[in-house]
Amino acid sequence: MAFFGLFGKEKKETLDKGLEKSKESVLSKISHAIAGKSTIDDDVLDNLEEALITSDVGVETTLRIIERIQERVKRDKYIGTAELNTLLVDEIAAMLAENETTDIRDFSEPLPAKPYVVMVVGVNGVGKTTTIGKLAYQYKKAGKKVYLGAADTFRAAAVEQLSIWGERVGVPVIKQQQGSDPASVAYDTVASAKANNADVVLIDTAGRLHNKINLMNELTKIKSVMQKVVPDAPHDVMLVLDGSTGQNAFEQAKQFTRATQVSSLAITKLDGTAKGGVVIGISDQFKIPVRYIGLGEKMEDLQAFHKEEFVKSLLGI
Repeated sequence: MAFFGLFGKEKKETLDKGLEKSKESVLSKISHAIAGKSTIDDDVLDNLEEALITSDVGVETTLRIIERIQERVKRDKYIGTAELNTLLVDEIAAMLAENETTDIRDFSEPLPAKPYVVMVVGVNGVGKTTTIGKLAYQYKKAGKKVYLGAADTFRAAAVEQLSIWGERVGVPVIKQQQGSDPASVAYDTVASAKANNADVVLIDTAGRLHNKINLMNELTKIKSVMQKVVPDAPHDVMLVLDGSTGQNAFEQAKQFTRATQVSSLAITKLDGTAKGGVVIGISDQFKIPVRYIGLGEKMEDLQAFHKEEFVKSLLGI
């Protein structure tokens, strides 16, 4: 059965539009890779390897994809270049499934805990606070009661920005004075959410990476304080990455996965870039599910990540 019916026409259109720049870039490179060829031979594979690497898929992931294509061509004997895009969709989606990056979390799905506590991490400027606001909107739209915690207390703009999102979406924001202890804000947020029977708690945290030890200590303290209220919190540590930075997003993912135990990823700003291939590489390299992707400015433009539909849109299928 085709997944399109489950994915929905409107979501598919948003995904296609959001990945338009990436798709144009990838398709032009693949077209160049197969120019003048009718079958997938070594020259096509060499050119395809270059096309994927320059599309920000990453070297290691590209080599894994090429290896899978080689095995498929060897097994199926004759595969024409016209079938290459479909073959890429099959093999990339299968590869991501092997890496256990299939943890789709649509907003209407039942949550595994109540309140379901998400600690959101990421450097300043990646769209972290905006992503929290969009998550709050989507969860509320799906009928869930949401609380936000402004635990990025060292940056006044972060608290203010989250407060504005809370007003826009119509959800409570728990905050304290600038410079307050982030763990104290997190504690108050989780306690208020639990007392008011909330479904989802989203905690914004500081985005400083220049001193990993301080960051690690701060995030560890936030976790331990929240556990006094909800023993298994946080249920998800979500790292937000800016997809438009390409390979820099890989580096940020490396740094944060060393500083704390990241359990999911949200990749933003994919609509303004030709670097959408970075989503595939990050999914593959870090063995952490990409749960959400940002495809535009509107609140509806944050989507749950569906690997097969993503690759299809990237390849214009």
